[in-house]
Amino acid sequence: MGKVEEFQELRPLLFSIAYRMLGSVSEAEDAVQETWLRYDASSTVPESPKAFLSATVTRVAIDVLRSARVRREEYIGPWFPEPLLDDPYEDPERAAELADSVSMAALLLLERLSPLERSVFVLREVFGFGFDEIASAVGRTEQACRQLLVRARRHMRDGRPRFEADRAERQELAARFFDALKGGDVDGLRGLLAADVQMVGDGGGKAPQFARAIAGADNVAKLLAAVFPVMLRMDLTLEPHEVNGQPGALVRDRDGKVLHTLSLDVVDGRVQTIRSVINPDKLAHLGPVADAWAINDQVRAARRG
Repeated sequence: MGKVEEFQELRPLLFSIAYRMLGSVSEAEDAVQETWLRYDASSTVPESPKAFLSATVTRVAIDVLRSARVRREEYIGPWFPEPLLDDPYEDPERAAELADSVSMAALLLLERLSPLERSVFVLREVFGFGFDEIASAVGRTEQACRQLLVRARRHMRDGRPRFEADRAERQELAARFFDALKGGDVDGLRGLLAADVQMVGDGGGKAPQFARAIAGADNVAKLLAAVFPVMLRMDLTLEPHEVNGQPGALVRDRDGKVLHTLSLDVVDGRVQTIRSVINPDKLAHLGPVADAWAINDQVRAARRG
């Protein structure tokens, strides 16, 4: 098998590693491309292309993470990962780890880790790499990598998201949630929300967003029931879709352009957190992006009228 074929076969894995490291579809794709350039330029023939390419994409991602820290600190409002609709990498033996690790809640926890802790955690806990491979990837000894993993596990365990184990139940609850949302059913929505539910939006200063998180089942239910039926009357559509491995939806304008994504964290049979990504920079990989400011003005005018 030639270099190109080897790389293409491993591309889904490389993207999935990079995305969990970076929380950005566009940056992950750039990291994968940089990995190919380094592989293509290398004159050595690695014993294991998988180990070589995984190590390379990890190193590239670590460099990107270190340079991104300042940008994240200066970000306006809450920062969420770029929404991922489909994870290209599948491994039946690690399906649970892969699904949990790509959720918005898990990726936000990973943000708390140092770049080295994050890389060791992702390679070991999510993808099951051996410590010898991880040590080679991050340029540390195996013992140092074990210590990094202990610290990373401690940070992750403190805020570990708890999702419904049964995917079918989660999807069924989400279907009822979106039905109630479309119908403006306050009581129906309230009954599906956790008492301390939070609704948070990421506009990055480039789109309308909440000044703060909306908290409490009553507040969230009333706001959703007041806004979404108005949006639907304006020919916006709500398209159910998994977002980062959790129940969610794409909201599109009348021309089919993406306005924002919604993702739901379901815990103990209730919606615990609703996250909306509306920053246009984080939606561009999903297709043409709607004018969120114009639609926000139209919704406000329609509600007043």
